[in-house]
Amino acid sequence: MLEARGELDMATSPQLRQGLQRLVDAGDHHVVVDLAGVGFMDSSGLGALVVMFKALRDVGGRLSLAAAQPAVHSVLTVTSVDRVIPVYDSVQAAEAGVPSTGHAPGQ
Repeated sequence: MLEARGELDMATSPQLRQGLQRLVDAGDHHVVVDLAGVGFMDSSGLGALVVMFKALRDVGGRLSLAAAQPAVHSVLTVTSVDRVIPVYDSVQAAEAGVPSTGHAPGQ
């Protein structure tokens, strides 16, 4: 699990990507990103999430997002990223793989 905080934008998205890559390199193929502490996300943040989603998918893993604040959830919905990367109401639901938003993991 990776806990993100603050803003996910052009300045911070490389840190997000590096953090996720470290988890993948360590063998964690089911990664949950806790977005509860993120109040803003732009296209750079979205791009980092999509790149890591694809990297995990390529090794048989999956990326899940959890606890997105309303502004961040809106960005995920408007861009349809929530149709590709499953978004859960909580980290616990994401770790259990229990869809809480109507999307099955990996769909």
